[in-house]
Amino acid sequence: MRLEEQMKNGLLYREFGHKDPVDQEYEKVIEAQRVHAKEMMYDFNNTRPSEMEKRTAILKSLLGAAGDGIYLEPPAHFAYGCNTFIGKNFYANFNFQVVDDGEVHIGDDVMIGPNVLICVTGHPLYHEYRLGGTQFSLPIHIGNRVWIGAGAMIMPGVTIGDNSVIGAGSLVTKDIPANVLAYGSPCRVIREIGEYDKKFYRKNMPVNDFK
Repeated sequence: MRLEEQMKNGLLYREFGHKDPVDQEYEKVIEAQRVHAKEMMYDFNNTRPSEMEKRTAILKSLLGAAGDGIYLEPPAHFAYGCNTFIGKNFYANFNFQVVDDGEVHIGDDVMIGPNVLICVTGHPLYHEYRLGGTQFSLPIHIGNRVWIGAGAMIMPGVTIGDNSVIGAGSLVTKDIPANVLAYGSPCRVIREIGEYDKKFYRKNMPVNDFK
């Protein structure tokens, strides 16, 4: 099976060192993508605070999709960039890191706290299989209106449903359904988000008129 097929189908693969001419050509493609991402994010991370239009233009040029209202606080890092698809009204605080050797899909109105890692890539547990840098990549899907707290890590193959909140410092290794509060290491569902949360924005702190 070709390298490209292995990468896109969640199978084990090695990125470099192939002998087949077709795979060698694909190695050149992905290496060019990785270098391009580093160059673009270098430019992004070294913009001045007033250069908002320049930042947005860089993101829209780099990412697979970038909706209107996208905002990332520098520094941020993408392994490829072109494999990440972000909806509208997206916000990520400082040190947003995306290991997007495979696809990452993020919905609309998503908020990301500082020091969050999204990682689609892992390595096999058996030591001999890791020789030569063998790895696998599984897509990550984050729904609409999700809030991911500071320092959370989203691992390969995870889906997070619409409206859910991931608490700070969580290690998310399994799917999280919609409309829940989840946190911990490993992350687990704590409770549903519902009527109480319409009245209180934090424990015993009633919602005030903020509009």
